[in-house]
Parts: sequence; C-alpha cells; structure tokens
Amino acid sequence: MLLTDTHCHFDDPAFDGDRDDCLGRARSAGVGALVLPAVSRSGWPRLKAVAASHEGLHPAYGLHPVLLAEHAPADLDELARWIERERPVAVGECGLDYFVAGLDPDTQWGYFTAQLALAREHDIPAIIHARRSVDQVTRGLRQCPGVRAVVHSFSGSEQQARKLIDLGCLLGFGGPVTYPRARRLRTLAATLPLEAILLETDAPDQPGAMHRGRRNEPAFLPEIAAEIAALRGMAPDELAEATTENARQLFGLS
Repeated sequence: MLLTDTHCHFDDPAFDGDRDDCLGRARSAGVGALVLPAVSRSGWPRLKAVAASHEGLHPAYGLHPVLLAEHAPADLDELARWIERERPVAVGECGLDYFVAGLDPDTQWGYFTAQLALAREHDIPAIIHARRSVDQVTRGLRQCPGVRAVVHSFSGSEQQARKLIDLGCLLGFGGPVTYPRARRLRTLAATLPLEAILLETDAPDQPGAMHRGRRNEPAFLPEIAAEIAALRGMAPDELAEATTENARQLFGLS
C-alpha cells in the first residue's frame, strides 16, 4: 500500500526525540507523504524546517481557531506573504471551534473567512477544523465559492457530510473511526462516496483504538485504512490507492 497522511502535526515537540525514527516507521508502513498543517504564526518557521528535512513532507500554513489568543490581524497579512513565497500545498489549519470555551465566534469567523479568501486567491485548498461548527463552516464555504477544502477529522451527521461533498469538499477520517462505539462515524466511512474520503492521523493526537492513551504517529495510518476498507467491504490496497489519489488531486502532490 502507498498511503498519504493528509493531516499530521509532525512539527509537534512530541516528535522531537525520535522524529527520524518515527518517519522511518511510517515509510516502512507504506506512508509515502504527509501533509503538515500549521496552527500559529510563531510555528511557521519550525514547520517549514521540519518539512524541508525530508522528502514527502508537505507544509501548509494557517491560523488555528483554538489558538485565537495568539493571533493578530497582522498575521493574516504575513500569511499572505508566506503563501506567496513558500508555495504551500494548502492554507491551514483554519476553521471554527465552538466547543472550547472563551473563543469569540465573531473573531473566529473573521480569521476563518479571511483564510478561505486566501485559499481561493492562491488556488490552493483549505484544511478546515470544524468542531461543533459544521453548519457554520458550510456557510462560510458557500460564501466563498470556488474554494477547495478538506474538513479534517469529520464528526458531523450524514446530512452535513452530503452538503459539504456537494460543495466539492473532501472529509478526513482518522483514529476515531477505529472505535467500535463510533457508530455514526463508521457508517459514514462505510457509505460516503470513496472520492470524498481522505485518510489522516492528526498525530500526535487522536490515536486509534489499538493505541489508546499513547502518542499517535503516522505509522499507524495503515490501521485506519484497514478499518475503513473492512467497513466498505473492499481490499485495503484498493482503498489506499483511491484515497492517495484523492490527496494528490486535492493538494497537487506529485
């Protein structure tokens, strides 16, 4: 299998002690490419350096809604300059989070829609975080037509999923789909159009059922692929080929 981890925070300090070994395990497991989304302006240089350290690591730059207190309006201007200069594969991680207390919705909305506009202007996709905010994210995408996007770690309803797919969005599935009690999520992974599905780990967060309580890492992606393949009644290598092609098309990966 040749897999693409479309959402991995490989620049996170959790990997500082064994990043090269971790990448080696991922390669041995068949993970050929990783998309690395940023979360704040202060982390962009570090992410750039990590992405440049090995082939197959693809950076994305953005402003995460959970770190709202770290952002300033000037960061959007700087993000535009970074996109122009660095040519990342996506804008992100951006989005809306209505779960964490104290994150002003209006301020989040401003940063989110500004980043969608940058994605459209530079013709690159957006990597979107949507926690308890899928309907609002959908509204933002409708107001910025033409933006290509993935809603990562999707956890909404089938109706919400179909609306996003109708807008041309892809949906990311990761470790949570491996938990037997995640029935709605597993049903979505089994029944949504294959061309709308991407695989991800969100490492070091969101480990799958086999790694509960441990640091997540990209080498675990084949377990997610195998789980979704079983749910869909197809061979894991067939699922890997399809989702990797989806990632190549969305992010322009070679």
